[in-house]
Amino acid sequence: MSKVLVVEDNESLAKSLSSWLSKHYEVSLVTTGHQAIKHAVKHEYDIILLDLGLPDMTGQEVCIAIRDKGIRTPILVLTASSEVSTKVTLLDVGADDYLLKPFFVGELQARLRALMRRGRAQVHGNVVQVGDLKLDSARRQVHRAGHCTGEAAAVV
Repeated sequence: MSKVLVVEDNESLAKSLSSWLSKHYEVSLVTTGHQAIKHAVKHEYDIILLDLGLPDMTGQEVCIAIRDKGIRTPILVLTASSEVSTKVTLLDVGADDYLLKPFFVGELQARLRALMRRGRAQVHGNVVQVGDLKLDSARRQVHRAGHCTGEAAAVV
């Protein structure tokens, strides 16, 4: 079952999201930016749903911090802001998509499916990455969670 980290401080929305998502995904719920960063580093998620308006920091700051730590998990931002500049900034700092509040569950489902498809194996030149596992065929190295685990015997 795919794992989703929900970062939402609005209690009502958080409960609704968790209730619906738990029918399809394994859900972890946090309510602050610091908790989000801690969970994203400690656990491997297939997707992160990130609210912009958090009590301790902005969702944009959370997104930047997660990306600075080398975490490539797809991030879907939930925002009430329809400003084009906000959307552009979010995408530029590492968000993969955004969804305007209020939203229809059907659209959320479609965006989650699309991000899950894109979030699987990524190939960049000689490097294949799935989650935090990275295979570098040119250097014959295997990396897990940013740490080199040694030389690969054979990379296909």
